[in-house]
Amino acid sequence: MKYLLYLFFFLFSTLGYSQDEELQIAKPDSIRKSLREAPKENPKAPHNWYKLYTLSKDTVYVDTSLTVKSDYKYNYLRKDNFGLLPFANDGHTYTTLHYGYNNYKSLPDFGFKAKQFNYLKPDEVQYFSVPTPLTELYFKTVLEQGQSVDAFVTLNTSKNLNFSIAYKGLRSLGKYLNSLSSTGNFRMTSSYVTTNKRYILNSHYVSQDFTNQENGGLLNPQDFESEESQFKDRARIDVLLEDAKAIFKGRRYFVDHSFRINKNEKTNNAIIEHQINYETKSYNFKKAIATDYFGDGFVANNYDDFAKYNSLYNKIGATFSNSSIGKFNVFVENANYNYFYNRFLASDNAVIVPNSVALHLNAFGGKYFYNKGKIRGEALFSKGISKQNFSTLDLTAKYTFDDKNSISAQYQNISKVPDLNYTLYQSSFVNFNWYNNFKNEKINALKVQAKTQWFSAEGQFTLLNDHLYFASNNALDSLASVKPMQYGDAINYLSVKLEKEIKYGKFALDNTILYQQVTQNDAVLNVPKIVTRNTLYFSNHAFKKAMFYQTGFTFQYFTKYYANSYNPLIAEFYTQKTTKIGDFPLIDFFFNARVRQTRIFLKAEHFNSGFTGNKFYSAPNYPYKDFIVRFGLVWNFFQ
Repeated sequence: MKYLLYLFFFLFSTLGYSQDEELQIAKPDSIRKSLREAPKENPKAPHNWYKLYTLSKDTVYVDTSLTVKSDYKYNYLRKDNFGLLPFANDGHTYTTLHYGYNNYKSLPDFGFKAKQFNYLKPDEVQYFSVPTPLTELYFKTVLEQGQSVDAFVTLNTSKNLNFSIAYKGLRSLGKYLNSLSSTGNFRMTSSYVTTNKRYILNSHYVSQDFTNQENGGLLNPQDFESEESQFKDRARIDVLLEDAKAIFKGRRYFVDHSFRINKNEKTNNAIIEHQINYETKSYNFKKAIATDYFGDGFVANNYDDFAKYNSLYNKIGATFSNSSIGKFNVFVENANYNYFYNRFLASDNAVIVPNSVALHLNAFGGKYFYNKGKIRGEALFSKGISKQNFSTLDLTAKYTFDDKNSISAQYQNISKVPDLNYTLYQSSFVNFNWYNNFKNEKINALKVQAKTQWFSAEGQFTLLNDHLYFASNNALDSLASVKPMQYGDAINYLSVKLEKEIKYGKFALDNTILYQQVTQNDAVLNVPKIVTRNTLYFSNHAFKKAMFYQTGFTFQYFTKYYANSYNPLIAEFYTQKTTKIGDFPLIDFFFNARVRQTRIFLKAEHFNSGFTGNKFYSAPNYPYKDFIVRFGLVWNFFQ
């Protein structure tokens, strides 16, 4: 299968290059030639020729400006992580403070969600169109012994054909025992469009691997909270696991292409579309020394749990556009999943826990697009036609008043197939072996968003039925008793988020506040009621305006609540009722500067940790990071 996929990609690359003869007959005003022969007074390409986009065709331009939003995105995930609380070491996992951060889809996933915050999904891969080669380099120091880097280069061999290659890597030893992180995200994309835009191709290959030493949290939290001088060296604090390691890997081959039936683009068009996605994932937990933190084991030591998954997804559709009725799409989907272990569990000559699960899911659906005047809307419906039922209804509408003011709404009704690690799991530990037949999760969500010249607001109401989650069935909430469960009652979740920036001269105060409320009969979905981020900063130019800089403070806070605990054996968070975290401030000082296309970042993170007490936790038993000064840069090259 692997070699067939390589052949598939090779054929499509050949198709792109086979058009060179036609492309060489480009008009004299083509982008590449116009740059070579540009008049001396205007030798550079305009910034809006450097474009990037995802599969949703949300085209934006390469941005080298420095704003407070740039500071929010200068992190391991390379995006604004408001609502996520990182663990002490980079490259590990996150506690989800904002439940609205979750994005539901009806098809199942591999699971092991704690390892997938940095996992690049198909709709997150970026494609490019650039008149000249573009390079971006990201660098940031880590907590100890390592570095965090992200680099990509993209170029158009012609106006029609683009390639990019990128790699994001991190190594950080961490401050606590057995907490090293070593991760890598390799991605390679190609995109092609014929001159008349009749055929369009976007494809990518992504290989990702995340290795984390897992210490299971603190053995005695009072050692951390005591603030005794001997424990200021965090490596002296005892942890639960001193030799455990978890490895998550994924690899994906992806192609999305379309062909317009009519030769020239007209008012009425018919387009054939096809998307194929082949993906493999694996999760491996290893520990050599005997332990009883996960309960009894089938073996005395050398624990080695390994789960593997592959999926093949095909989608074929046709889009029809008409000046009177708009644009609509019909499609069929086929998804095949194989999830397996190299053993099974038997008792009395009967298999209790099998070694694999295979799913073959088919669906049909349609999507309608409306874009006229100030109104833009989409309506998507898909319905499973296989043995296992599932469905998606997704309605969105947006009204744009002007460039600064708009309002949008989205309604989703999803019947989701359970993730595969809820259904089947096998382990060297007796308690962590199960084979379940859960119902589909039912999600109804309404989201309203308003963006104005004065403020931005977002409200969300979600109704959950047959919600799947992990929980401890032990009153002490121990690691050894965690199981997947399905909640039979309804859960109502409400959130309101407000964003407002106030400017006065060269000073500014950027505010984001989130309010959350959950109504449920049992404590299944736990979130903090208030999450806030406030940044007070000063902006100015220096060195005869050769440098622009911003400096200030960022204050973050969330109210105390029963946060989910982390179980490294299954790479999942689980609900608990014994320990609350929160109600502590996180204050950072930053100085950021921009010189030409280079942005420089200097930050004193959590500098208040030394005088506000050691009560700061990312999850029960897992401390948040201490004060540390870090720096780095993002550098763009336009060649």
